[in-house]
Amino acid sequence: MRLILSTSKGNITIELDAENAPISTENFLAYADAGEYDGTIFHRVIEGFMIQGGAFTPDMKQRQGSRGGIKNEWENGLSNTRGTLAMARLGNQPDSATNQFFINVSDNDFLDQPRDGAGYAVFGKVVEGMDVIDAIKDVPTTNKAGHGDVPVEPILIESVKRAD
Repeated sequence: MRLILSTSKGNITIELDAENAPISTENFLAYADAGEYDGTIFHRVIEGFMIQGGAFTPDMKQRQGSRGGIKNEWENGLSNTRGTLAMARLGNQPDSATNQFFINVSDNDFLDQPRDGAGYAVFGKVVEGMDVIDAIKDVPTTNKAGHGDVPVEPILIESVKRAD
């Protein structure tokens, strides 16, 4: 299953892994199909680590996930390598992932190891647009609305649509 993640920096084509991560894939698709990612931003950008988005608007208002937390699929055989998508979650709450996700900009295999009872569940990968990911990871960041690593200029997620 491929989707086009349209951003203010360009398009990113992602491929979801429904076979190895069915719960995370279904969750992400439900948010995408409902248009709930449209108009959100990449609100956390850490060069050499990851870019995170899916929940905040450009004015840093958080959109709560409209669905409950999902079961963490961190033991699905997929690894947090460069270009993979994983579910963001609350610390010490392995099954708390809702609408936030991140894209690894480096190999982050330490995220595969349990730190608070679980690792971070990979559910897809970037198949086109790593140049866009690289452009996003290099933007200047600041502190804003009580959050660190926020891009100075918002990086908008315009839409997430099925490609096939």
